This record gives sequence, structure tokens and C-alpha cells, in this order.
Amino acid sequence: MAEPRDQLQVQADRRSWLLVTPALIVLLVAASGPLLIVLYYSFLTPGAYSGVTRPFTTKAWESIFVTRDIFDDTLQWADAHLTIFWRSVKLSVLTTIITFLLGLPTAWFIATRSPAARTIWLFLITIPFWTNLLIRTIAINQIIRNEGIMNTLLLKLGVISQPIRLLYTDTAVLIGMAYVYLPMMVLPLFAAIDRFDMRLLEAAYDLYASRLAVLRRIVLPIIRPGIVAGSILVFVPSLGAYVTPSVLGGGKNMMIGNFIELQFGQGKNWPLGAALSMMLLLIVALALAVYVRAMDRGARS
Repeated sequence: MAEPRDQLQVQADRRSWLLVTPALIVLLVAASGPLLIVLYYSFLTPGAYSGVTRPFTTKAWESIFVTRDIFDDTLQWADAHLTIFWRSVKLSVLTTIITFLLGLPTAWFIATRSPAARTIWLFLITIPFWTNLLIRTIAINQIIRNEGIMNTLLLKLGVISQPIRLLYTDTAVLIGMAYVYLPMMVLPLFAAIDRFDMRLLEAAYDLYASRLAVLRRIVLPIIRPGIVAGSILVFVPSLGAYVTPSVLGGGKNMMIGNFIELQFGQGKNWPLGAALSMMLLLIVALALAVYVRAMDRGARS
């Protein structure tokens, strides 16, 4: 009896693979094809006006980290490139932290409401997705600029004597990205908290646990999958953000996405832009690996 059952299982698995094969082929061609082209471009030489030409070279990859002096041909650190990478990683991490600190109490509040009220609050959380990202970013611009709503209100209340300069700074980019990506943190946290057994809180309080101990040893470990999912959904798009840094950061506060666009546009250096794109992909893959490993370690513990 075991052999026919095993054969049926093998046939079922084979049919499953046959059904999923067309989708896998489409994903492989649509995802891997452009990446292979970008990788190929990163090892070529910039064209005279744009595009790429042969011979093959690794200069684009080298120029990400080092530059050659035009007089003595010595190698120096590419400070501008490294500064942009550091700013991108720093702002992405800070955005993830801020959205978590704001999203956790928001998700907890929504998850503890009645089913009818919960639906309304979730509806309100998803409203920003109905609006174009550029329009939302321009709205933040109008709020934090020197003559914007925030400074005008603070000046009329006498809180400040002169406008607070936020626009075209890293702080403005951070505010904009936190606003844009906050719903992407709230929704995974809500999904995790919604499955949380509230009787565990009662048991912890019956054992005289403090609120901090309950949060640290019960709530956070149980909702860890939601934290990891929300962090990934915020960190990955923040690292490659283009619209928000362009509108709120100006030309001096570029992030990796803006720098890549500059190389393919005004810079006319497609190999460097391709190498930067692949480097961004490697950073994202490394961040995802760290997140997944942290989640697996928490599940095992």
C-alpha cells in the first residue's frame, strides 16, 4: 500500500511543478534578464556621449570606492560616493526605527478595538496608498518649508522667533520617508498583534511582571514576525528611495537612488550607474539575510 501512495505523491508533485513552471519562467526572464544586462553594463567602458562600449573593465566597480588622482595617478577614497552610501543606509535605518516606534502603538491600538472600529481604522491607514507618492511628498514639502504650515503656526503662537530650516536637509528626508512608509510598518504589526493571545498579558500581570517586562519578554518575542516583515517593507524601499530625497533633500542630500539616476542621466556614465545598482542590490540582499537570520534565531529560541 505504501508504494502506490508514494507514486501518487510523486505524480502530484510533478503536476504541481508543471503548473508552476510557466510562472517560474516568466519570473526568471523578467527578473533575471534585466539584472544580467545591468551586471554586463557594469563591466564595460562609458561611451563618448552616453551608453557603453568595449573593452571590458572593472573601473566602474573600482570607482565606487576609490578614485585616481589626475596628477600622480594615486588611489584615494571616493569620499563623495561613500558619503552617499552612508547617508542612504543611515536614513533607511532611522526611518525603520521611527516607523517602528510610531507603528507599534498604532497597530496595538487598532488591534484592540472592536471589529467595526478596527475596520474603520484600517481603512484610514490605507488611504495614503490612494495618493501618488510624489503628491504626498510635495504635501510634506508644503508643511515643513520656511513659509509652510508648521513654521507659520509656530511663529503665530510665539514658540519660535524665526522659521526652522528643515527643507533640503537630512531631517526633511527622514520626516518624508517616515511619513511615506509608516503604513507599511503598521499593517504587518497589526497582523501579528491581531493573533496575539491577550490572556498571556493577564497571566504575566498575575505573576507581578512589570509593564516593561511584559513588553520585552512576552509581546515583542511573539510579534517578532510582524516586526521583521515591517522592517523589511520599510528598509528596502527606503534604501532605494528616489522621489522623497529629490523633493525634500535637494541636490546636496542625494541618496543612492538619486546618484544612480544622475549617472544614467547627466553623468553619462552608464557603467558606474550599473555598478552602483548592483551594489544597492547586494546591500538589500545582505539586509534581508540579516533579517531572516534574526527571525530564524528568534523562532528557535
